[in-house]
Amino acid sequence: MREPNFFLVGAPKAGSTSLYYHLRQHPDIYMSPMKEPSYFCFEFRPENHAPAFRARALDAVNRTQEYLRGPMNEVSHGGMVCEWEDYLRLFAAAGTERAVGEASVCYLVSHAAAGAIAARYPHARILMVLRSPADRAFSQYLQGLAEGYVTGSFQQYVRACLRHAGEGYGIHEPFLEMGFYAAQVQRYLDHFPRNQVGIWIYEEHLAEPRELLCQIFRFLKVEENFQPDTSTRHHQPRVPKMAGSSRALHWARTTSLSRKALLAPVRRVVRDVFYRPPGAVTMSAADRTLMHEFYAGDVRKLETILNRDLSGWLV
Repeated sequence: MREPNFFLVGAPKAGSTSLYYHLRQHPDIYMSPMKEPSYFCFEFRPENHAPAFRARALDAVNRTQEYLRGPMNEVSHGGMVCEWEDYLRLFAAAGTERAVGEASVCYLVSHAAAGAIAARYPHARILMVLRSPADRAFSQYLQGLAEGYVTGSFQQYVRACLRHAGEGYGIHEPFLEMGFYAAQVQRYLDHFPRNQVGIWIYEEHLAEPRELLCQIFRFLKVEENFQPDTSTRHHQPRVPKMAGSSRALHWARTTSLSRKALLAPVRRVVRDVFYRPPGAVTMSAADRTLMHEFYAGDVRKLETILNRDLSGWLV
């Protein structure tokens, strides 16, 4: 049975879903059919979730079990694989591909994942794409609005996360912690040789994603000139126009029954009627200043670790 030899570990909201689908198209790369199996995030297991979200985490475990017992023909977005034998099932269909991998963005913020991956796979290659922590946080806030588990303004949400620090994993934690990249990157550099850790900056490749893919293919030692279809942008937050409708709209958009029942033209009309256009909700200047001040010290630490200028993240 094949086992993974590379891991896309994050950061969240830095294009990991699109990158997963681009990697998946390469004929010499096998990707786990479940994006976000999260096996090595040991501290993210249900018992460590905030009480209000423990049932939701247990439901994720149950849904993962159902998926693993099936044919796994369709991509599953998110799960919680807790058993080693179950984790290996995700790679059972791998053939002769040179690169075998998975993508779980919780691996970056996790304190346990880097060491756990290194213990199992010391020769694995690690992929990271890092995004401005302020923009990363705001993008995740928009996703929360779209899915209905966040309400109120961005600043209200940030302050709520500060108040609820330490209550366990849920909607408030580790939202802010995900942007403290310095310690997260250092953990991987402590466990893996530098030449096994590939680190890219999200903003540097927005205009030309094919160059990023070429570099990643080269890093994984597969044909670097392969050109996947990059026309589709995945997992873009869709913020509803009407407050209070997020949960119902998210359910209707994501359930397989509604996707099959509504033809593509009808779905487009529904999207235009009920959702704001992409980019319509932006971070205010005051909120941006607040987030820059919050993350400035960590950005400076990361500059030292990577020996590169990241001042663009603070303007």
